[in-house]
Amino acid sequence: ACTMENSRLPGEKWQDVVFYVEGEYPSGKLTWFPRPCMHCENPSCVDVCPTRATYKAEDGLVLIDWNKCIGCKYCMIACPYGVRYFTDEKPKVEPDIRNTFPGKAGRSWNPPYRMPDDQQDWSIGVGIQPRGVVSKCTFCVHRVRNAPEGVADLDPSDPELREFTPACVVTCPPGARYFGDLDNPESQVRRLIAEKRGGRLLDHTGNKPQVYYLTGDSFGVPSSRA
Repeated sequence: ACTMENSRLPGEKWQDVVFYVEGEYPSGKLTWFPRPCMHCENPSCVDVCPTRATYKAEDGLVLIDWNKCIGCKYCMIACPYGVRYFTDEKPKVEPDIRNTFPGKAGRSWNPPYRMPDDQQDWSIGVGIQPRGVVSKCTFCVHRVRNAPEGVADLDPSDPELREFTPACVVTCPPGARYFGDLDNPESQVRRLIAEKRGGRLLDHTGNKPQVYYLTGDSFGVPSSRA
């Protein structure tokens, strides 16, 4: 869903899923968690950007202005979550399969799913980005910002709100993802975080991520992946 909605290249994912093993054989348990951009309240990536291409918007989203990005990768180094990607590089665990798509080599850069031109906006990192810039999850800002004002939660089961909800939330088969206003005490996300003791990744960094995991247990990043 994220790939199609955001015109990602084959093998390039903004929504990485981390798999790891808890415990030791024979009682070890394979588990996993999704890892989007955390859209931190105090983002370290913003502080290090020399051109102010990475910025925190008034609505709380952390975005990249591709018009200003010079590809220095300082923000990638500063991000403790590893959720930023340089468009001329591919994740080492993924094969580069661009050339398997039909067409000439020069066209293989184009993703198989293309966002309509009228929805693309480089100032918020949305659309077909140029080479040599950093990209990341935007929480589908091009959808979210069109939502009716004052809505506390974007519930994909509500037909009037579905088109404004992030693509990953809409398509999650078990409905395990929620998106709403953390500043609204009446929102569903605030209630779920309190009831299920929601945890945040690497909270000790001071970044104050705005993505919570409803684990009910202490939550951290594993030392090794499966």
